[in-house]
This record gives sequence, C-alpha cells and structure tokens, in this order.
Amino acid sequence: MEDEIINRVAQSKLITFNLEDYYPEGERKVLDIADWLYEGFILREKEFRAHVEAHDWTAYQDAYVALQCSSDAIVPGWAFMLVASKLQPYTKKVIQGTLPDLETALYQPILDNLDISEFTHKPVIIKGCSNKPVPENAYLMAVTKIQEVAKSVMYGEACSSVPLFKRKK
Repeated sequence: MEDEIINRVAQSKLITFNLEDYYPEGERKVLDIADWLYEGFILREKEFRAHVEAHDWTAYQDAYVALQCSSDAIVPGWAFMLVASKLQPYTKKVIQGTLPDLETALYQPILDNLDISEFTHKPVIIKGCSNKPVPENAYLMAVTKIQEVAKSVMYGEACSSVPLFKRKK
C-alpha cells in the first residue's frame, strides 16, 4: 500500500501575499530633459521654454511618467514643474525621478490603503519572485504594513522562505 502524499503547505493557514497582484497596469515612460539644455548642462530659459512648447505631449497619453535630467546639470525646480504642468492633462501620474522611483510612487498609495484585516493573527509569506518590475521599496512597505497585524511574516516561497517577523506571545 502506497502512502498518500499530503501537501502540508496547501493545508496550512499560511497566506501568500503577492505584490504582483497589485501592480498598476499602464505604460511607463521616461522624459529626460537633458536634451533640452544647452550643451546638456545649462538651462537657458527662452530655449528651454521653446522645447517645452514644441514637444508633443500627446505621446504620454494615459502613461506613467518619470521626469528626469540624466546629465549632471543643476536644474531649477521650476523647470520640472513647468514640464509636469504640460504632462498633467495627459498622464496618469508624473514624478521627478527614475523608473524605480516611479514604481515606488505607484505602489505607495496602494499599500497605504491596503486592507490588512485578512492577515490578522495569521502567518503571511510575501512572495519573492515576480515577473513584473515590483520595486524593492514595495517589499519594505508591505512587510511593515502586514506585520502590524500578522502572527508572522516570511519572504520567498512556501517551500523555502526566510522568516522576517514573528509576533511575541
């Protein structure tokens, strides 16, 4: 008689939290203003404003935009504000920074508003592998939020997890 194989992971009270499930769908774009600067380093207001006026803002329709300057130029804050004001009617969101900064900014309100009641007094594993660009900061936000109520929090997969937090009895 063969012994039946029992999947103890499936029978456990362990809850898997997958940040990919909360990934905001939509195109991500980077707008680099370095090309709008004289020799890539000097902002000449008249020329800069001419670039802003000539730019096709419709290319950012319904996109998430990371606004940046890839050169080492010192760019006054108003320049980024001017560009953001032109992007606003078209984009879902615009931030000043890199694509990882943008991903973090997208996850912040999602995780801030996450209903964590289902994790109360339960062991939770935050799934580690992802096929989408989930930012590292989202994992930090998730663990600090979930550990407020969870019995324990782990990271990885059920078969090979790393313990992160365990509530004291």
